Amino acid sequence: MNNIIHNIKEEFSRSTVLNRIIYLNIISFLILSLINIFSFLFQININPIIEKLSLPASKDILISQPWALLSYMFLHTNLLHLAFNMLLLHIGGKIFSQHLNSKQLLSTYILGGICGALFVIILYNYVPFFEVSKDKVHVVGSSASVLAIFIAIATYKPNYNIYLPFLNYTKLKYIAIIFIILDIISIPHGNTGGHIAHLGGAIFGYTYIKQLKIKKNKFKSFTRKIFSYKKRRSETDYDFNRRKILKQKEIDIILEKISKSGYESLNNKEKQLLFSESKK
Repeated sequence: MNNIIHNIKEEFSRSTVLNRIIYLNIISFLILSLINIFSFLFQININPIIEKLSLPASKDILISQPWALLSYMFLHTNLLHLAFNMLLLHIGGKIFSQHLNSKQLLSTYILGGICGALFVIILYNYVPFFEVSKDKVHVVGSSASVLAIFIAIATYKPNYNIYLPFLNYTKLKYIAIIFIILDIISIPHGNTGGHIAHLGGAIFGYTYIKQLKIKKNKFKSFTRKIFSYKKRRSETDYDFNRRKILKQKEIDIILEKISKSGYESLNNKEKQLLFSESKK
């Protein structure tokens, strides 16, 4: 047993951030499943435990269990739900890791899940239609975090092709749009809190990449200006003035040649030099 635990620890420590997130979701599901079996055998109600770890839609309940903002995104009570989320996380996370780093992957997962949670809290506490049922709604699952990663990489690389059975190669942006549409139209048909959380995670993923691109463009523009300035200042004042004097002498010789023999007497190099100087 000790060897098994040791091997698991070794595997976890050597794994990528993406795999660690997947392992944490699987481990939490297995622990919850074991507790569920134990509760079934001894007729113990574990709903209070699940509710303490899941995300409550009511802000008043959330205040008493703030850890739920994090714990809910690692909690699954359904094997199919876990399997689908981990599959999508594996696909989206692999592509994400090819173009961005592991720190960005982890922050997108965590902050995307928190953003999804806050979206649920805002709608259920401040929109009258949802407010009436806020005390009964609890959300679990990593879907908001997973969708944040998928939408983020679809925003970063919208034309990246991914193979789908029966559909052949499809661009990431189209798959992302389908996910968003499905969540929007599914809101009135059950798991409303979950679909709202998905949309919150998607909004974070999209916004995060847009801001990242803006910062990159500003950085590129800034570095371009710096290198341009360094290039201009790479010669000394003496060399600069000497080059200007020599160029002026060339221009004087060309002008003198024009006055004696006309413009047509100039060769192509002389014409080009005269043209470029006239532009300054």
